[in-house]
Amino acid sequence: MLDGTVRVQGTGPGALSTLAITTAREVFDLLREDLEAIERELGRDAISSVSTITEIAQYLREGGGKRIRPTLLLLAARALGYNQRGMIRLGAVVELVHTATLVHDDIIDAADTRRGRPSANTTWGNEKCVLAGDWLYMQAFHLALEERNFKILDLLIGLTQQMVEGELLQIEKLGRAIDESEYYELIYRKTACLFSVSMQLGACLADADPIQEDALAQYGRAVGLAFQIVDDVLDLTATEEVLGKPVASDLREGKTTLPVIHALAHGNDEDQRAIHWVLEDGGFLRSKPDQIQQILLRNGSVEYAMAEALRFANQARSALAVLEDSEFKRALLTLPDLVVARDH
Repeated sequence: MLDGTVRVQGTGPGALSTLAITTAREVFDLLREDLEAIERELGRDAISSVSTITEIAQYLREGGGKRIRPTLLLLAARALGYNQRGMIRLGAVVELVHTATLVHDDIIDAADTRRGRPSANTTWGNEKCVLAGDWLYMQAFHLALEERNFKILDLLIGLTQQMVEGELLQIEKLGRAIDESEYYELIYRKTACLFSVSMQLGACLADADPIQEDALAQYGRAVGLAFQIVDDVLDLTATEEVLGKPVASDLREGKTTLPVIHALAHGNDEDQRAIHWVLEDGGFLRSKPDQIQQILLRNGSVEYAMAEALRFANQARSALAVLEDSEFKRALLTLPDLVVARDH
């Protein structure tokens, strides 16, 4: 789960009117019973008649995770007054979709570790894992069908298309520098669209009006962009123990993230050359990780990326002006800051 204590000062539309000190524990305690119900649902839904699929799904579920996507769905639904089983079912759906993307990501990236453990594909192999990922996608759709709601299916189909397109676009851009517009398109498709659709699904369950649904979708998009920017910063600045994978894995794999884009735009010729060497070599052969970290720090690239994450956090809070005040809206107002403040 997210952790830490964050001070939130209300200054704009939809912001808290007084200074609040809120911990992630308080946010998640608000949803404890719902999240526990989603965990039980996942335990039931990730079982197949083929034992290998069940084993892989169980292994992935035991790997933990922040469950932020189901949390967003729950908060969206409850902020609009919904309190029925559909939010538990769809909470499991978005987590199954997320898990399926992780399986496929690890195969595409040839990753050895995930959250400090061997990735599933290192244990079961790529062939079995790609099929297990496909099964998880289909199981998510099977569960969603129980809502008997075409709009929910339409949202999930559009989401899956966006995410697959995002993976293909990223593969096309590996090993070369991209600009900020390309970066934001990629992280929207790969990360933020699932955050946005999670909010929309909660709104859909609650029969939200179009203005409310659009506001919640915009909130999810902004939180998702902030989340991925922070992920990309941590990949370059945190320790391997914290990350559960090698430092600068993204750059090593040829992915140009926001701090790197900024350093390429503002660094000197030597800085640019050192970064391009990593992209060209597909690893740290001519440049070293600590050298890249120094380049990022010297050019203020980490600070720039974190400022962008904070900008999106503010955007997210502003989008909530259309909601009536409630403990669930207050949790949504706090969540962007918790996303930006996290250290893993």
